[in-house]
Amino acid sequence: MTIPEIRFAMSGDVHIAYQVVGDGPVDVVIIPDWISNLELQWENPLYAGFLERLASFSRVLLFDKRGHGLSDRTVDSDLFTLEVRIEDVRAVMDAAGSDEAIVFGQGDDGGALAAVFAAARPESTRGVILYAARARMMRAPDYPYGYEPTQIDVWTRERESFWASDAYARRWLHALAPSVANDDRIVRWYSRFLRQSASPGTEAAFERSDTTFDLRGMLSTIHVPTLVLHRAGDQESPVDASRDLAERISGARFVELPGTDFYPWAGDQEPLLAEVRAFVTGSRPTEGSERVLATVLFTDIVGSTEQAAALGDARWKELVERHHAVVRAMLARYRGMEVDTAGDGFFATFDGPARGVRCAQAIVEALRPVGVEIRAGVHTGEVETIAGKTGGLAVAIGARLGAMAERSEVLVSQTVKDLTAGSGLVFEDAGEHELKGVPDRWRLYRVAS
Repeated sequence: MTIPEIRFAMSGDVHIAYQVVGDGPVDVVIIPDWISNLELQWENPLYAGFLERLASFSRVLLFDKRGHGLSDRTVDSDLFTLEVRIEDVRAVMDAAGSDEAIVFGQGDDGGALAAVFAAARPESTRGVILYAARARMMRAPDYPYGYEPTQIDVWTRERESFWASDAYARRWLHALAPSVANDDRIVRWYSRFLRQSASPGTEAAFERSDTTFDLRGMLSTIHVPTLVLHRAGDQESPVDASRDLAERISGARFVELPGTDFYPWAGDQEPLLAEVRAFVTGSRPTEGSERVLATVLFTDIVGSTEQAAALGDARWKELVERHHAVVRAMLARYRGMEVDTAGDGFFATFDGPARGVRCAQAIVEALRPVGVEIRAGVHTGEVETIAGKTGGLAVAIGARLGAMAERSEVLVSQTVKDLTAGSGLVFEDAGEHELKGVPDRWRLYRVAS
């Protein structure tokens, strides 16, 4: 498969590798536990499938933590503190143009980093998801859910003896992903994933930092929506640790999931993804949902980041407000219904494909005199509405088309072209394309000026 583009954000003097996947209305920052490698994670079809499902309803920001994967390597324990590393999260968000995101922390380290970020940067945190996390890494007289020092000693000996070998990979998969621990292909992938994610020295420094965290005194300062998830049969991290974590955060919702795997990409992903989707979008598929045929339109400003930097905050704000006014005026003229607005992008629906296409054309032409060029995607299909929220495969397809369109281009699906026959609209063949996360290949067309 094609690996999403890898970029680098500067956090102080450290280069942080990151990717942006999907184009949903809500940003989700994934903070992995332990190790990561932005390239190799896509070579595991289970891992790739999990990320693609997340990207079907959100814009996912992925990154390699400092010292790991494609980010700058280091063995300095002082650079692994949570206080230092929350700046890495903010640097990735800034580089990706994200003002506010849901932070999804996985495991002890990912959960701790997400929790500290939510407490320290509430203005940047739309919500926080803590998966298989705990408030403290090490056991204490008043905290029975942590590791014993003898367990850390065992990890140290194993790391020094056979780090990242197939035997080491299989040993840890039995603990972290037992459902795939006997799959030789996954074992070979995981051993390579370990080798190319971190060195033994990096892991030793990382472990020294991780064993010192204790979040119990600060969890009460988190005041953003919080979802805590844990699989009931997880043998590596006790479910009671997550239950305890949720009780320490005001208003947090705790959900115990079925399964024995620690890694979220292993085992049955569906229950976990359903909870994440409901938290991110505010809705989940139900038998009682309303499904109707509709035309969806997605638009956004081309080169918005560069324009914002060139104009400065005040002038850019004025330009965006003018853009919004024009788009809304055209939606009213063509009987479009605004569904969502995120930054400089719009998502709208229409009761007819020709009106959706003509509205997109009108927006393109109306914005040119003010120095704004947009791209747009239009598709017609069955959409699902739950509690006022619109979703479904047709929405995902429309979003993909909008992201693929060029400057001042309106890109439509074969369905739209066929349904508008006789309308006077003229289309040019744009070829067949694969749409990420959508089955089959799709014939696309650009609307002639």
